[in-house]
Amino acid sequence: MTRQIRFNAFDMNCVGHQSPGLWAHPRDRSWQYKDLEYWQDLARTLERGIFDGIFIADVVGYYDVYKGSNWHALHQAAQIPVNDPLQLAAPIALATEHLGIGITASTSFEHPYTFARRLSTADHHTKGRVGWNIVTSYLESGAKNVGQDGLKRHDNRYEVAAEYVEVLYKLFEGSWEEGAVLRDRERRIFTDPAKVHEIGHRGRHFTVPGYHLCEPSPQRTPVLYQAGASGPGKAFAGHHAECVFVAAPLKPMLKAYVADVRAQARAAGRSPRDVLIYNLTTVIVAETDEAAQKKFEDYRSHASHDGALVLLSGWSGIDFGQYAPTDLVKKVETNAIVSMVEHFSSAENPWSIAELARWGGIGGLGPVFVGSPATVADILQDWAEETDVDGFNLAYAVTPESFEDAVDLLVPELQRRGAYPKAYRPGTLREKLFGRGPYLPETHPAHGFRDIEAVKAREAALRPAAAAE
Repeated sequence: MTRQIRFNAFDMNCVGHQSPGLWAHPRDRSWQYKDLEYWQDLARTLERGIFDGIFIADVVGYYDVYKGSNWHALHQAAQIPVNDPLQLAAPIALATEHLGIGITASTSFEHPYTFARRLSTADHHTKGRVGWNIVTSYLESGAKNVGQDGLKRHDNRYEVAAEYVEVLYKLFEGSWEEGAVLRDRERRIFTDPAKVHEIGHRGRHFTVPGYHLCEPSPQRTPVLYQAGASGPGKAFAGHHAECVFVAAPLKPMLKAYVADVRAQARAAGRSPRDVLIYNLTTVIVAETDEAAQKKFEDYRSHASHDGALVLLSGWSGIDFGQYAPTDLVKKVETNAIVSMVEHFSSAENPWSIAELARWGGIGGLGPVFVGSPATVADILQDWAEETDVDGFNLAYAVTPESFEDAVDLLVPELQRRGAYPKAYRPGTLREKLFGRGPYLPETHPAHGFRDIEAVKAREAALRPAAAAE
């Protein structure tokens, strides 16, 4: 049986996203990120291409590591200005019937109680098509501007994230029982109070004693996305994530990552196939290989060297502006995205600063595949077979052109090979992705919070012992 390939569209509520400088291309429309019509047009295109969803990245903060300021970030629109991603869920849902909507929100800067209400509201409004990308923020500028002294250490951020999602599981899964909402007009009872519970959470980082403010949404807990590639990130993904995004530039790196995450899921008592893994990829497709290469060179002529290094410095925490273009990337211990530096500073194949900037100018950290539909389809199928990845998180060079080319040229070729779906499954996003019910399965850790009174009793019994230690 031919292995199936899945696509997500990777975007951000900003200009240029992963291809700094390409906003100046005459066919690029990313400068219209402020307009709902732009997002709705894009969403219709993606749904026509049977994409699993549109995955909307986000950062809270700005990139000021490169040359010690945010001048180049502002000058080249390197993910600033940037608007809130969650507000795009409703208009995208209104324009489509099936497309999933993955929203990035950090566990570092927003309280879980208020965020739970916003996320449940979005799941209601989209009729169960929302996912949450769980991230731990990596920008010092974000921490400072929300009143924190600075970022927590990398591993500690995942400790906070683990408790954050525990609070959300309690609110989403345990606060309102099935059947709590009656809407009984004759007896004039909307909700049975006996079936709505305070969660009584008292943790190291959060205290949330009360009820969830929302009645259960179609998925209760929206689909859980995660993009951590460090050791703690992969362990977190194996325990919690349903969809994982990685940016591996080479097949051996991706193969090792996929195997590790599936092993982490197995160790957490989950099926390795309960996790769908997508690799960040940019495809430049045209009718022929020659036309695609010409298009790629046209795109590359608009890429910004400084803009690429702004993003790469922000992601890594290393100021690449302090080095000469011929200097090699060296591993430096930082508090940002640890895995990124490991990719490009290996002793076997070190990269120069110029090579790094050229790589990051189009599509960010993932590979760029250029060619005809047949050529690119061959490459994607080869990567999927060799690495066991489930699909690809497609970034754009020029939007919406990159996505239109994928939908109009690449998708039909993959469908002709029997390697890509021709229709959506019915139901919520979770049902479309996994072909089962709308709620998280019993093997997921969230299931253990559905009987919230039992959870509270266990936690109360453990508190005296913890206090005595």
